[in-house]
Amino acid sequence: MSAPLVILILSLLLGLQPITTDLYLPALPALTASFGAVPAQTQLTLTALLLAFGASQLFWGPLSDRVGRRKVLLIGLVGYTLAAIGSALATSIELLVFWRVLQGAFMGAGTVCARAIVRDLYTPQEGARAMSKGLSGLGVAACVSPPLGGLLAEWFGWRATLLALTVMGAATLFVVARHFQETLHERHPEALQAAVLLRTARGIVGNASFWTYAALCTASFGGLFCFLSASSFVFINLHGTSPSFYGVLLLLLSAFYIVGTMLCRRMILHLGVQRSVMIGGALSLTGGGLMLALALAGVNTVWAIMMPAFVFMLGHGVHQPCGQSGAIAPFPKAAGAASALTGFLMMLVAFGAAYGVGALMDGSAMPMIVGIALCSALVAFIAWVPVQHVRL
Repeated sequence: MSAPLVILILSLLLGLQPITTDLYLPALPALTASFGAVPAQTQLTLTALLLAFGASQLFWGPLSDRVGRRKVLLIGLVGYTLAAIGSALATSIELLVFWRVLQGAFMGAGTVCARAIVRDLYTPQEGARAMSKGLSGLGVAACVSPPLGGLLAEWFGWRATLLALTVMGAATLFVVARHFQETLHERHPEALQAAVLLRTARGIVGNASFWTYAALCTASFGGLFCFLSASSFVFINLHGTSPSFYGVLLLLLSAFYIVGTMLCRRMILHLGVQRSVMIGGALSLTGGGLMLALALAGVNTVWAIMMPAFVFMLGHGVHQPCGQSGAIAPFPKAAGAASALTGFLMMLVAFGAAYGVGALMDGSAMPMIVGIALCSALVAFIAWVPVQHVRL
């Protein structure tokens, strides 16, 4: 496969996650009213999907090490597309949650294989640059999803936002089925055996590089989900912004993330991974620290939150490609399993961050801001200390 084709496939696979979680967000009020549900029930369509998405990667990763990336991708994308149809046609909130859980579980196949493909094809430093390109595609998906979802919901109703996921799934399935060539050239038929799984897991969790780089991208991801879980309440209810303007704010946030991934590629080329991550840590801490400082100083405006959030997202764009590729770099023969555990940890922390901030919401923006600040401090510590003491 040509390099541009690989990047296109990575972008499509990685982009499924933000499209699946973000595209239907503007339609949540209409969806809730349509089913006569309460907000807590509707929230399950997101949180349950995230849990299924994270947990399923623990299965898809070892399976892809055994049978290859292509077979797992085809199974996962077919299942994702069918579950998207089921979601769009659901006749109750319970059925919608059921189909969204299945959708999240099948979506895990695409994400876990995307990270494993990078390890199959590239050296660790080249892999970080390739991952940054694929995550730029994810950023584009995150940019367009909220505004597109708002337009679809306004023009055609909330079911149109879920039908759009069917189109995305089918398009990705077509590209993979038509153009993707297997990247795993040495199968591991014993990969799903209990003893082998245990031995592989021990090798991964006992590796300092894995924990260092997995912790880096996971902590940064936690900061992002502190924002995503509460920002609609903060901006729409607290600051009185319109839903459409909120969508624009999310678009701008994703744009800064894309710039961060581009910055990452240039820095890796000239400075290497470790020094790039050190600079990313400074960006993360500056963003989270400034947001908290402004809040404590009594500056309570939309831009007092968004401007520091933009700086945080620049750092996020550095840490995700470096962290995700670095976590699987030591495991060329178990890239699927290492990718699976990395994805599981990221989704577990994302769920914990979203749940924790939601539980602490007190009518102000402080729970969200404090959560982001704590995550940014943790990211900076990991970037400046452990990352500088391990080698890929």
